[in-house]
Formats: sequence, structure tokens, C-alpha cells
Amino acid sequence: MFESAELGHKIPKSDYKKEVPALREELLNVQLELNESSSFQVIILVGGLDGAGRGATVNLLNEWMDPRFIQTHGMGEPTDEELDRPMMWRFWMALPPKGKIGVFLGSWYTWPMLNRVHGKTKDADLEQSMGRAVKLEKMLVDEGALVIKFWFHLSKEEQKKRLQSLEKDPLTRWKVTKRDWEHFKKYDKFREVYEKVIRQTSTAEAPWLIIEGSDACYRNLTVGKLILNAIQERLNKDAQPSSEILAPPLMPSIDNVNVLKTLDMTQSLTKEAYQKKLKKYQRKLNLLIRDPKFKYTSVIAVFEGNDAAGKGGAIRRITGALDARGYQIIPIAAPTEEEREQPYLWRFWRHLPRKGRVTIFDRSWYGRVLVERVEQFCSEADWMRAYSEINEFELQITRHRMVVVKFWLTITKEEQLQRFHAREQTGFKRFKITEEDWRNRKKWEQYELAVTDMVDRTSTHYAPWTMIEANNKYFARIKVLKTLCTTIEAKLKELNDEGVDYLEKPKKKKR
Repeated sequence: MFESAELGHKIPKSDYKKEVPALREELLNVQLELNESSSFQVIILVGGLDGAGRGATVNLLNEWMDPRFIQTHGMGEPTDEELDRPMMWRFWMALPPKGKIGVFLGSWYTWPMLNRVHGKTKDADLEQSMGRAVKLEKMLVDEGALVIKFWFHLSKEEQKKRLQSLEKDPLTRWKVTKRDWEHFKKYDKFREVYEKVIRQTSTAEAPWLIIEGSDACYRNLTVGKLILNAIQERLNKDAQPSSEILAPPLMPSIDNVNVLKTLDMTQSLTKEAYQKKLKKYQRKLNLLIRDPKFKYTSVIAVFEGNDAAGKGGAIRRITGALDARGYQIIPIAAPTEEEREQPYLWRFWRHLPRKGRVTIFDRSWYGRVLVERVEQFCSEADWMRAYSEINEFELQITRHRMVVVKFWLTITKEEQLQRFHAREQTGFKRFKITEEDWRNRKKWEQYELAVTDMVDRTSTHYAPWTMIEANNKYFARIKVLKTLCTTIEAKLKELNDEGVDYLEKPKKKKR
């Protein structure tokens, strides 16, 4: 796999000096064209062996290109804030907007590979991490990004020669560390792991470009030309047509039975019973959030439902039990201009809570498979692939010990009509009813099909949907609170059963 990067590729310095000015000019021009079009972002991953020129190449790109349109991220050890979220969060936060170039020195590949080389994980763990990387890159490409992945390689002999040369010169000795020589001793293991990773993650959407790193002139020209050609080719292409869906169409059940129609919408609570249960479950929720183990997890509550189904009322009953400093409500409406410049899920990744916090989404990432599907705000290809993207997103969240509780609040068509009229006739509720609500009501059957497909395709064991029969608001609010308490309680028990002493003990002072 690395044979072509061990042939001794070399460019004479005289040829290099002749070619660089024109290349730099073309790179600046293509950067300006990319920024003006703002049609896609460029994501450049730089990986490879120690001493192969990764850092020097990144520095050179920043020297050659316009700093206004390029962002560089050296992804070293994660911060405490980053450790509170899933591993991919730090990369999502660093993605460049459309029209810009993002360069990553260290990426979502770095730590899984290092952990495997040093024996901290097994092959199965590495394969799972690489599977997540492939899914992420496919999603980025499907969202329009151009992903360019460089791997800088040296033979074992060349790496040793490179490290010795740097160490011999007093002016470059600082570049070689004890860690570099420790890695060199494990060269064969690194090569084995790297080959496995490249083989598994070099895809049609984002192939690895392997560069021999021994000669700086060859390395610099190769990287510069590859970036230039990739961006030019993309800019010259006409707008890509939507992907054709070859799968069978999604259709309603032929016997007219679905998950919504089987709900018992007559369930109710009296006001007296409601008030008693409200106090009971709000107290329980507050105690669960104050449990010492809660600081090792976090809660994401997702609220979706029919218009006028009572999402806001249910959310207020949750927040009524919480300290205002420990939760955040994220109302989701049409995306802002900033959000339109990023892949679809970016706007939700950015709001993931730190450990010990609660985040409530009033509407969510499910808009893509609901309103965007029904109203045709996105293509069929976009909402069809969104099911697997959402499942992967929620899997990453729950793998990080986050609790995901998803509520669909449903009411009958008749109950909705009554609530719409009541809102129109009540002065302080008129803001809740809009022309859009009436338009959505005319597409009741289409939304019903979209909801049943959503539940069928995204209700997983790690993030199941809870269907809330909401014709009676009292019943709906209590079911929401009870479900939330039960789910958090189960997570705290799970943390306890893991056998870890989560209660911090004071460290002993050294004598």
C-alpha cells in the first residue's frame, strides 16, 4: 500500500522555485472563487508518520494561501469541555463554513490509531471507530463538502535518517522529542495499524492521498497541486442533481394500521390527581438531577409532536423542577444563515450539553424527516439518508453516557381543530396560531405517514421514542415527567452497576 511512497520521489530545487510562484497565484485565485461562490467547504485532513513533514506542510499552506479564507486546527489533547461531549463534538465545532477551507493537523483518526498502537484498545474498537469516521465523511460529502485526506509516509530507513538529521542540527534539534523516538521503535506496529486504517477508510467519497515525505520540494508541490486541482474540478462542475432513489417507495400500511392509530387517546387525569402526581414527579426529577452521580452524565430531551399538542406546557413542567442554571431550552425554527453554511446536524451538535446538564430541544433534528420531507424543503435523497445519519448521531451521544429521551406528543385531528379555534379566540394565545399551522393541518395524512416512518426507522434500544397521548394535557404532562424520571433513574443505576467509584475522594498528600 505504501510502495509508491517509498520510491525516492524528488524534485530539483531549481524546478521547484520556477513552479511555486504560479502555483501560489492559482491557489489564491481558487480560494477567492471558492469564497465568492460559498457553495461548499473544503476539509483537509493531514496525517502520517513523525518526521514526514505534516507540520511543515500545514505551515506552508498558511503561508501560500489567504489567511482570511483558511482555518487551521491542531487537534491535540482534548480539553475538559471537549471531554464532556462525544469525541466527534470537537471536530464538528471546528468545521469551516461554506466558502472556507479547514485544515486539520490531527483528526478523528488520530486517537483511535494511537490507542491501538499502544495496546489500549483492540482491533474491534479500531474498526468501530473507523466505521464512524467513514459515516461522518460520507455525510459531509453528501452535504456538499469537499474532503481531501493526505497521508505523509516515510520508509523506516528514511524516518530514522530524518530524525537523526533534525537532531544533529542545533537549530532543528528541538523538533525531535523522546516521543518521536519511542514511536520509531514501534514503526512496524504503526505501519500495520495505519495500513489497516487507510484500507478501511479510503472511500470513493474521500480517498486517502499518500505522499512520500522525504523530499520537501516534491511534497510541497504535490500537495499544492492536488488541493488546487480538487477545488478547481469541484468549482467547474455544474450543480449536482439530487441522488436518484432506487429503493422501494415508503407507503402507508395497506390495512391502515400504524403506531399512531393504535394509541388510546381517551386516557386522562382529573385536575386533582394531576396536581398530586405533578408534585410527586417534579420532586423526584429534582432529586435525580441532584444525585452525585448525575455529574457523570447529561440529559437531552427531544420534543416533537402535532401542532398544538402541548409541547410547551410539558416542557414548562420539566423546567419547573430544575435549577435554571442547570438546563437550557433550544427552540428549533428555520435555520439561520450561519447554520445554512454548515452540514445539517451541525446546529444540533453545537448545543450538546456538558456533563451534569439538561438540554431540551423544542423541535429537533427530526425536522429533516418531518417538515422538510413533507414540505419538500430538501430532496428525497436527503431525508432518506437522514434516518441512518440521525441514528448514528444518537448512538454517539448515548455511547458517551448521555441520556436521550424522545417524546412524540400526538392529538387527534378533532382535538387539534378545537385547540386552534381556542387559540384564535384567546388574546394571549393568538401568537401560537399561524397560517403555517393551518397549512400543515391540510397535510395531516402526509405528516402521519412521515411520523410513522420516523418512529419505525429511528426508535432504537439506545434512544427509543415515547409516544404521548396528549388529548388530555394533564395525562400527557405526567407521562412525560414519569418517563423522564424512569430513564434518568435507569442511567444512574447503570453507572452504579459499572463498578466505578464515582464519588470523588480527596487525594492523599505526598509526604
